Amino acid sequence: MYTTIGRLLLATAAVASLAAAAGCEYREQVCSTGEYPVKAVGGTTGGACVKDGEEPPAGYVRYPAGKVPEYVDDEWDQYWNGKVVDERGNIVQEGQ
Repeated sequence: MYTTIGRLLLATAAVASLAAAAGCEYREQVCSTGEYPVKAVGGTTGGACVKDGEEPPAGYVRYPAGKVPEYVDDEWDQYWNGKVVDERGNIVQEGQ
């Protein structure tokens, strides 16, 4: 006979197994809902998240449209890693 906690654990394990079998995976977003990512100017690393509708703070620029990282380690997150941009968002140096 299962207890309520035992049933809950069993159900949770079943849902996790089905999600894994279906190819679902957890992907960490770069920013929270209602925010967008910005890149630090003059460095190979560094970024921040800015509230939608606000301009980037001094020392940060928006990513070009269509090249914005959405998830950690996605195509654009990896692309921008190691690249240095100027205050206009132009790539001035490509690192490794």
